[in-house]
Amino acid sequence: MTSTPVNPQKLRKGLSRIWHAAGYSLAGLRAGWHETAFRQEAIVSIFLFPVAFWLGHNWVEIALLVACLVLVMVVELLNTAVESAIDRVGPEWHDLSKRAKDIGSAAVLLCLLLCSGVWLTALFQRLTA
Repeated sequence: MTSTPVNPQKLRKGLSRIWHAAGYSLAGLRAGWHETAFRQEAIVSIFLFPVAFWLGHNWVEIALLVACLVLVMVVELLNTAVESAIDRVGPEWHDLSKRAKDIGSAAVLLCLLLCSGVWLTALFQRLTA
């Protein structure tokens, strides 16, 4: 007796799997774009990306500045995924649902604080050097 997998992606191998996975990732980015917070962070990142090359003194500093921007967007996408999964379970209020959403929001806040601290430190170093 053979059972067919629920997800056809599990049957794919090699380049076909990579191709389809890339498509799913792009669909995720498109879905994320419909979230106001992600869209705002992405737009700010587009403007700050070239600034990283002015602020950073070497490739490590530039990479750190850019990585902070990307990290904020990654955590925002994960937070959106958690919120979407909870909303799929049901619209009614539940203490655990609130807790999960609050924790996701806190993760985004910590990333924003980290990113702000790194960028402000780099700016301070650039302006006082």
